[in-house]
Amino acid sequence: MTVAVPTLGAGDALADCLRSLESQTLTDFEVFVVDNSGSGRPPVSGARARVICNSANVGFGAAVNQVFRSSKARYLATLNDDAVADPGWLQSLVNCADTNPRAGMFASHVRLNPSTLDSAGMEIAADGSSKQRGHGEPPNRFDKSADVLFPSGSASMYRREMLEQIGLFDESFFLYCEDTDLGLRARWAGWDCVYVPSAIVEHRYSHSAGAASLTKAYYVERNRLCTVVKNFPPRLLLLVPFASLLRYFWHVVSLFEGRGKAAEFQRGGKSAAWLPLLVLRAYGAVVLRLPRLLAERKRIKTSRRISAVEFRRQLARHSISLRRVAAL
Repeated sequence: MTVAVPTLGAGDALADCLRSLESQTLTDFEVFVVDNSGSGRPPVSGARARVICNSANVGFGAAVNQVFRSSKARYLATLNDDAVADPGWLQSLVNCADTNPRAGMFASHVRLNPSTLDSAGMEIAADGSSKQRGHGEPPNRFDKSADVLFPSGSASMYRREMLEQIGLFDESFFLYCEDTDLGLRARWAGWDCVYVPSAIVEHRYSHSAGAASLTKAYYVERNRLCTVVKNFPPRLLLLVPFASLLRYFWHVVSLFEGRGKAAEFQRGGKSAAWLPLLVLRAYGAVVLRLPRLLAERKRIKTSRRISAVEFRRQLARHSISLRRVAAL
């Protein structure tokens, strides 16, 4: 077992994260901290932790991929540097994987605090926006194992066999939605994802990049579009522009209601007028990337193990409304 912990700063949050890994009941695993700050080796404590230092921020996906390429472990986990894992986190994930050979992805029970859930797996909307299943709800409502679409990259585990088949995180995403793209590629290849309620992690949500920022808004929108171009079957892809317009409408409604990321963005002292400009910039970036995205789409199509009908059924089973996306 190998755990990848990307970081931009070795502060108290990272120290808490690594201490939680030192306390795991599972003992046969290694930890790699990937320092993306470009400032040199961070002061990392813990006998297990090995450090990979990058001269610049290479992004979440590339950082995790560095660890995966350095590992020969059967299972590969990701953990955000601002997350604290329960002592039984890794053991619960491994136990589930050992008894579910068709599953290549494993979702943790991620909490914001003892009374509020962050995610119990991920859901997806008609425009390709992905959101945490159960976000903001009481954790005890999600105390049963379940099939989910894919895990949140903040605290997840993947089977090496699956990654060798479908490939690693798309490094061109840089930040955000890498877990969505990887999860959909895995689904096309016929792999399941299991939510493991006993694999508990507490996460300080968006501690590293900010809950609502210009950077996050741009990358989430750009990478959402990249994800649908690569992964959505034609029938769903044709509906994405209309679904996107409907989500933008609900964002405006939520802004006036004081809810959602648009309102959070404004409360942070930034003008919501920036958001349409960021959307246009994201669309422009995707147009420039279109040849590569279409090549990736073709590769995914030639290696898929399920039909487009079954893929659409899976998305429908794990869907979230556009209005709900805008309100979160």
